[in-house]
Amino acid sequence: MDTMTKTAGTILDVKGLRTVFRIRSGEVTAVNGVDLTVAAGETLALVGESGSGKSVTSLSIMRLLTRGIGQIAEGTIHLKRKNGAVSDLTALSEREMRTIRGDDIGMVFQEPMSSLNPVYTIGDQISEPIRIHRRADRKSAMDAAVTLLDSVGIPDARRRAGQYPHELSGGMRQRATIAMALACDPTLLIADEPTTALDVTIQAQILQLLQRLQRERGMAMLFVTHNLGVVAEIAHRVAVMYAGRIVETGPVADVFRNPRHPYTIGLLASMPKLGDASRMKQAGEQLAAIPGMVPSLANMPPGCAFEPRCRFATEDCRRAMPPLFDVDANHKTRCIHWQEI
Repeated sequence: MDTMTKTAGTILDVKGLRTVFRIRSGEVTAVNGVDLTVAAGETLALVGESGSGKSVTSLSIMRLLTRGIGQIAEGTIHLKRKNGAVSDLTALSEREMRTIRGDDIGMVFQEPMSSLNPVYTIGDQISEPIRIHRRADRKSAMDAAVTLLDSVGIPDARRRAGQYPHELSGGMRQRATIAMALACDPTLLIADEPTTALDVTIQAQILQLLQRLQRERGMAMLFVTHNLGVVAEIAHRVAVMYAGRIVETGPVADVFRNPRHPYTIGLLASMPKLGDASRMKQAGEQLAAIPGMVPSLANMPPGCAFEPRCRFATEDCRRAMPPLFDVDANHKTRCIHWQEI
């Protein structure tokens, strides 16, 4: 068993994670040298555009990559489990990982209809991990499932437990998937864009629910999103991803107040603000956008991956991938021009 080098409160410690996918033309790197830590009671938001590597990072941690296509090529993923032991998930067999998924780690996916089985009732699906990991009998597990449904704010929980996913609204289905993820009281919850498919009012309710449950249970949470407004609402720290790498990381307030990477600046500038619509319409302006597209994994530019889209880029940016520079003790950025920015 490996010893975790971080503080005693560290639940997840990812070092040098590199995830590759096999394609017809060879091999592409989707996650490249990612370092992450999440402590008990802390929420780390992983932010970036589609294709930046956020979801692949979360699937790598869960070891849910498609077999024969995706694999972890390098790095370690240390998890502090409920029994106090620390395991490197990259070194475990698939059988050992099955004992961790749903027990030590819970995951909430973006679209509840894709993570809920349409032919089983909500109660059966929530009670299943309780029966498997806690070896509870069917009645005890179902009673626990009803209690969980009640705890995530689903009214008339006993009746809802007997219903199928299609009989619930989108917001209720997402609450049910949260209940399922928390069924065995995990030390780490991974939430992969859990509010994207919901309307704004329901989004706010789900965020408040996750915050309340985290406070009550003291669990660590890795929150994957592209929505910076959600980050400001729920996270303590933020890691901004671009083309498979972390390009800026730090406390949410520091990064939002004092962004030191051009990509982070672009993301913040593209966020609409209250009153922008009428003001911009009168002035004939458009919402700010980052020019260009995320580069193809099969054809990455030399040096900094953001250089083709960056207004601060110089010839030095094309020569080599910059390391993470220390803006201060807790704030880092992957840009050689961070002091000028």
